[in-house]
Amino acid sequence: MTLGSGSVKTAEYEYKKIDVKGGVLRSGNGSASSLVQMFNDFFDRKDIYMDFSINDSIKLLLREVDMKKLKKVCDLLFESTKQSVFQDILISVERIKSYGIKGGKRNYVDYNKERKTKDRKKKEATRNKYFYARGNDFSKEVNAFPKELENKIISDDCLSVLKEVPKNSVDVIFTSPPYNFGLDYEENQDADYWGEYFERLFSIFSECIRVVKYGGRIIVNVQPLFSDYIPSHHIISNYFISQKLIWKGEILWEKNNYNCKYTAWGSWKSPSNPYLKYTWEFIEVFCKGELKKPGQRENIDITGDEFKKWVVSKWSIAPERKMKKYGHPAMFPSELAERVLKLFSYKNDLILDPFNGVGTTTYVAKKLERKYCGIDISRKYCSVAKNRLDSLAICRSIF
Repeated sequence: MTLGSGSVKTAEYEYKKIDVKGGVLRSGNGSASSLVQMFNDFFDRKDIYMDFSINDSIKLLLREVDMKKLKKVCDLLFESTKQSVFQDILISVERIKSYGIKGGKRNYVDYNKERKTKDRKKKEATRNKYFYARGNDFSKEVNAFPKELENKIISDDCLSVLKEVPKNSVDVIFTSPPYNFGLDYEENQDADYWGEYFERLFSIFSECIRVVKYGGRIIVNVQPLFSDYIPSHHIISNYFISQKLIWKGEILWEKNNYNCKYTAWGSWKSPSNPYLKYTWEFIEVFCKGELKKPGQRENIDITGDEFKKWVVSKWSIAPERKMKKYGHPAMFPSELAERVLKLFSYKNDLILDPFNGVGTTTYVAKKLERKYCGIDISRKYCSVAKNRLDSLAICRSIF
């Protein structure tokens, strides 16, 4: 047998190995080997098997377990032998919380592994994964981000500023563009005709694509305008796809906005024209050139628990509750930015937000030891963003 971390492999089977807590076979009422054999006779060896070491401590090898049968067997053997180890076996198995269910049995081996595809590489080549991004002319050249813009909040038109940024100099862009449905944005009219809106937005995104490094990411938080039937997330995604970026994925930001969830609009109790309500926004993730982003292992700051939780692409995060404090009508919460930056960037990466608003992206970037650049046309918002960065520096100096 080959012992692994909690696993045992034989020529025929792979098992989950557990030590039975407190499980020791005492002398009397039969030899240890006969008691072990008595237990094993009740089960198919491929499902469950008892073994014991030289000091008579008990180990169980598990694949698939019928818990009802195990309980009956353990109760029977305890009554007949008075060996408490059979009670300990049942307790130890019940303590295992990770398993699958197959045919009414608890499955402890490979229950959480994806089904393997034979000849995966060959099939991927034939299928032409992300075919729409093939044939791009993205350069792998890396350029330095301008020092005069690094770790700065810039009050200016983002298109003008981006044109001054060298190509392939930004690691990650994370932003949320203006919604364009009449919100009371400071110093900027947010109710343009949709054609003009997307024309302007795509000219900015074109510059974003240019300045992002090969292997870098562009991540956009967007809420479709459901009342006007404008699927902004699809329109934006189609634009990036047309520019040969790779669509890495989509995250649903569940805001649990119950006022929205339980309000009825449209044709009440009629199929005439029901209006669908949504309690979530979308986060679209794109990669330039390739899916893998290079970086140093020592600059990874996401924990194992965070990784396992956040790669499930539905994030339940409450909306920002301090919008009045910061004077902005449409902020995303810091937790959203923290998840995005820890999952998709390394420490010391340069993070850019061309619609920085009151600076949540730049605040979180600094907090997580990333370099940053935030651009917004509103002087008022930029002032708030700078104040947030200053308050973070003061907190660090105190603590």
